[in-house]
Amino acid sequence: MISYQLFPRSVAITPEIKKVITCFENVATLIDSTVFDTLVSNDVLKIVEPELTKIGFQVETGKTAAEMINVPVLFGRNNVPDKYFNADALSSDGRIVIEVEAGRAVVNNQFLKDIFEAGCMFNVEYLVLAVKNLYRGSNDFEKVYTFLETLYISNRIKLPMKGILLLGY
Repeated sequence: MISYQLFPRSVAITPEIKKVITCFENVATLIDSTVFDTLVSNDVLKIVEPELTKIGFQVETGKTAAEMINVPVLFGRNNVPDKYFNADALSSDGRIVIEVEAGRAVVNNQFLKDIFEAGCMFNVEYLVLAVKNLYRGSNDFEKVYTFLETLYISNRIKLPMKGILLLGY
């Protein structure tokens, strides 16, 4: 089952974000972490890739330079991008970035790095952060949910995005 929550919770899900959720829902039986506990993030991305491509996302297909998605962060002389962060998927208009995580999401705090990088990416308005519902007996979705809830309720750190969609698979 796919679980999801958009943060801040005072913002409704946009039609574009709903399309992303539907992509994951369409393959939910193939990526369910309560059943397929050994799937790594690249496996999940490969399974959801055809669905994301249908709605116009560019999706990372490998680890070579040609297969990765570079999103500009800094611009140098003559407005040439000279610093990039990589994304797992990017909407055609560059406003939605998707990061799919598996075991490292909470254990190695990868979700924090994803939030930082998305916040630095040029033109990105939404981060979709997909994490396992169940990883080694722990509910990663709930752990990240609690963190994001604290981040937004405390209102101490301002993120330059309209929202973060936390998606559990």
